[in-house]
Amino acid sequence: MFIISLIGSIASKYISPDHFWILAFFGLAFPLILFANIIFAIYWFAQFRIQAAFSVIAILFSAKTCLGFFQIDFTSDTISNKDIKIMSYNSMLFDLYNWTKNKQSRNIILTTLAEENPDILCLQEFYTSEEKGDFNNIDTVTGLLNAKNYHVEYTTTLRGNDHWGIATFTKFPIIKKGKIEFNTSANNLCIYTDIVVKKDTIRIYNMHLQSIRFQKADYKFIEQVRNDTTDTKDEMEKSKTILRRLKRAFVKRAVQADAIAAHIKNCKYKVVVCGDFNDTPASYVYNTVRGDLKDAFVESGAGFEQTYAGNFPRFRIDYILHSKEFKSKEYHHMTEANTDHYPIVSYISY
Repeated sequence: MFIISLIGSIASKYISPDHFWILAFFGLAFPLILFANIIFAIYWFAQFRIQAAFSVIAILFSAKTCLGFFQIDFTSDTISNKDIKIMSYNSMLFDLYNWTKNKQSRNIILTTLAEENPDILCLQEFYTSEEKGDFNNIDTVTGLLNAKNYHVEYTTTLRGNDHWGIATFTKFPIIKKGKIEFNTSANNLCIYTDIVVKKDTIRIYNMHLQSIRFQKADYKFIEQVRNDTTDTKDEMEKSKTILRRLKRAFVKRAVQADAIAAHIKNCKYKVVVCGDFNDTPASYVYNTVRGDLKDAFVESGAGFEQTYAGNFPRFRIDYILHSKEFKSKEYHHMTEANTDHYPIVSYISY
């Protein structure tokens, strides 16, 4: 059963949830399924049973998927002033609604950005106001960074002055801006920004894909399950609600990933892809968007990577990908989240 589940989780990378959504659940649970198979392999080995061989074969087949979650880095790259520093971060609207219950959150986020001072900064869940001086985040960010050029697209505008969307800031000249819109009412979008580096044009993709959109009641139920304090009377109905939300998100993200992958394939420039994919390295979304691109974490990261700091799931769902012509160095995520995501950073050179 666990071997079949592991095979299913590996296969989920290649089969769109839009066609067969059940496999996406196995992909989401990949780390847990893999761990269970390792335990059983050890157990069967101790018992000198043939089942151990089947478990080991299945685990070996999962090795490539494992690399998206865990890396051992023996290299020691030297960063030069010619390398491009890239940062991607879901800024959670700069804690506009005080979700963190810390009134200093916005200042802490901005201080982090200023200290890192990336050459290219991709922000998801971006908010800015032309009226509220304290939350004119375009002016604030460009004032703090060397990256004075920006590309901002909005998914929602209220009162004519308050804007929600996605933003890319860069110190390099911008020669073209565009966007890939999704047929959804959620605040999801992909933008692309063509910049000039050393007389070479590079396209930056910045995206925020469909989230699960759990409600407070869903998080409360998950916490009750963890603490084994659920009410059996409505446990089934709440479980169905969570499964429906997951299924809907899987399917919508798959369609979004297909559109982005097609756009990248037709791009004549070298690319850097950043964003909050809201899906793990064992997913169809990651595998589709990545395509032939390199993954900065796989190339130069170390340890077990998690970029989501919220309640569920605490896996890697934020990425920096790039064309094969680039080499990534010193991938890491910041130690403080300040939102429900950790900022991720990498240097690229070519």
